Amino acid sequence: MAYIYKNPNPLKKRVGDCVVRGISILTDKSWVYSYICIVVQGLKMYDMPSSNEVWGSYLKSLGYKKYIIPDSCPDCYTIKDFCDDHQYGKFLIATGSHVVAVINGDYYDTWDSGNEVPVYYFEKKDI
Repeated sequence: MAYIYKNPNPLKKRVGDCVVRGISILTDKSWVYSYICIVVQGLKMYDMPSSNEVWGSYLKSLGYKKYIIPDSCPDCYTIKDFCDDHQYGKFLIATGSHVVAVINGDYYDTWDSGNEVPVYYFEKKDI
């Protein structure tokens, strides 16, 4: 498990686009392609692309399923812990104010967000 710096934003911006960055990394598509897909989903839903429901709906259209993380220990289970528990697969983790891509136990972000507390995640299981 490791933090890996990655910023697919073409201008290397780091604020306000974590959903687009995370989905771009998770799906191995460009930042621009990911952004357009999320915007189109928002237009279909008559909602803003930054809405959790919009980008969540986009991920569901790609075959991802949403899972809630139990809050039996709401302040002690971190992104690093999640990565330790999920060594294989692709995940998009949401903390409530941030989104992070996790691939095979490594988390990709523009800053080390490993101590943030996840609330839910999306996963696409191979069949």
